[in-house]
Amino acid sequence: MTQKIWGGRFREETDALVNRFNASIAFDHRLYAYDIEGSMAHLRMLAKQGIITAEETSKILTALEEIKVELDRNEIPLDDYEDIHGLVETALIKKVGELGGKLHTGRSRNDQVALDVRLFVRDAIGAVTDLIRDTQSALVTLAEKNFELIMPGYTHLQRAQPVLLAHHLLAYYEMLKRDRERFQENFKRTNTMPLGSAALAGSTFDLDRDMVARELGFDSITDNSMDAVSDRDFVLEFLFNVSVLMMHLSRLSEELVIWSSREFGFVTISDAFSTGSSIMPQKKNPDLPELIRGKTGRAYGHLISLLTTMKGLPLTYNKDMQEDKEALFDTADTALICLEVMCRLLQEISFNAEALKAATGIGFLAATDLADYLVRKGMTFREAHDIVGKMVLAATDQGKELHDLTLDIMKGFASEIDEDVYEWLEPSACLEKRNIPGGTGPEIVQKSLNKAKEELKN
Repeated sequence: MTQKIWGGRFREETDALVNRFNASIAFDHRLYAYDIEGSMAHLRMLAKQGIITAEETSKILTALEEIKVELDRNEIPLDDYEDIHGLVETALIKKVGELGGKLHTGRSRNDQVALDVRLFVRDAIGAVTDLIRDTQSALVTLAEKNFELIMPGYTHLQRAQPVLLAHHLLAYYEMLKRDRERFQENFKRTNTMPLGSAALAGSTFDLDRDMVARELGFDSITDNSMDAVSDRDFVLEFLFNVSVLMMHLSRLSEELVIWSSREFGFVTISDAFSTGSSIMPQKKNPDLPELIRGKTGRAYGHLISLLTTMKGLPLTYNKDMQEDKEALFDTADTALICLEVMCRLLQEISFNAEALKAATGIGFLAATDLADYLVRKGMTFREAHDIVGKMVLAATDQGKELHDLTLDIMKGFASEIDEDVYEWLEPSACLEKRNIPGGTGPEIVQKSLNKAKEELKN
């Protein structure tokens, strides 16, 4: 371990175990590009304020650029350093001598890491929202391609009413739309610049914090130095947003797993996006949606972990907060790979039209429509509900569906029933009668598709 950047106050060498336990370089080295970017902006501000000279600034900037290239190429060993901030500063001093020590003027690792993490989260939000949009686009394409297909809608995993497959798929489009909105709000609260807060009380130097904010693309600067260095709300918000996103991806994954089973047979996943068994030659397993479903727990765990870490911390910075990064990095990585896989997976599935049609014709899916029909004949809905329930029971006893019952049998339950009743029992007719905003009627679903495509363009 190299000499500590904070070692002046200590007489004894740090114990090797303490070095190993205390160090964060194993994971926070991922922040090196952000650390250097922030350092360069801070440096240019120091020069503009006359705190360091233009010549000194030029030398340090050149050295920082060189360090960035060396880190890009993995040419600097990480094991010798406590954290990424110490690595960059120590490497800088090796290149330009004592002059490198001027870079830290007016800042602390506390506001430095707060800046680095904000820059990371800002980029992660951009990457995640781009992939959410791609996944939404894949859903829209799939819905449009299979627009004519009708399937059972379910409650309690029991067949309930017929719906357009496109309507079902667009439900996930709406979920992802809300996810994008949440991340966009998260971005606004992340895009606030903390540098200049120093350790917790601000700096005695005349720092132009607004200049640094402009250089780094922040919308504003933080208003309270104590809050700025101890705030991880924006990280927690990111973890929460990913957790909700993963919940949505997991629900879709669950349906793909179920639909691809022999029992349902609604979906076939291409060989390229399936796996097999080491013992059962016939198997074709939906491992990818299962993994997405499984990785959802990782996101939940990281959110709860950081919430628990933060709940008892007094102001301002505490070393506990070092635990934010592994949770953040793994959550971002998990969200990105799961979105990428889901987006591709949706392009690798095909729907079995015959299986969907057969499933829609069994299970009394038109029962609610039959009750609505009786209401139009003058009954209360509760009375109609009771009569249709009795009709379903009778049909079940005979091994028939409602549309298989003769008109005479139906009239035995309700004299108001006429020949036109059969128009209400066809799945396609059930859809046509639901062309209301938000419904599963073809006209409305087409409008929803058009709206989704327009939203994706914008």
